[in-house]
Amino acid sequence: MSSSSSKQALRDLQTRLAQRMQAARDQEIQAASWLAVECAGVGLLLSLRQAAEIFTPVPMRALPYAQPWLAGVANLRGGLFTVVDLAVFLGLREAGAVRTEARQDLAQVRMVSLNAELNTNCALLVDRLLGLRGDEQLQPDPADSETAGQRPRFAGPRLLDADGRSWQTLDLEALAKHDQFLRVVV
Repeated sequence: MSSSSSKQALRDLQTRLAQRMQAARDQEIQAASWLAVECAGVGLLLSLRQAAEIFTPVPMRALPYAQPWLAGVANLRGGLFTVVDLAVFLGLREAGAVRTEARQDLAQVRMVSLNAELNTNCALLVDRLLGLRGDEQLQPDPADSETAGQRPRFAGPRLLDADGRSWQTLDLEALAKHDQFLRVVV
């Protein structure tokens, strides 16, 4: 076998492997549609198509004259991201309030960056990750119709899991365009 034909065979193999890996990722995304997180004890579901990477918290720089929910800016993989304390933004916790009592709970805090396609270099600070959820694991929350008209545009329907826990879905694209979210200066 000549050198050029073995290089071509290697390229073909790499192409087939890349296609199989992409197909496996696509199937995985279809099976798991949501990233389940918790903020101040409230279960939230973030679309895997709108969320990007998960980071362990890194040092942040506070910004003067910023809203209390803007935790600061951080360098995440070489990019400058604003970091929003999601619990404070949603009104679930007061700004500056102690996040948790137990020190080990602080180790569960994570930053979830928004997908680059949303054109917002932003990461959401959440109290902890609770895993992935698929649409087949969730059903509409019957109590949702009572509060549906009172929610902001970025708050989607509430869903129930098999254990009866209610989850609030968040549309991160709508959140990134929400007037209050964009108004970071006091």
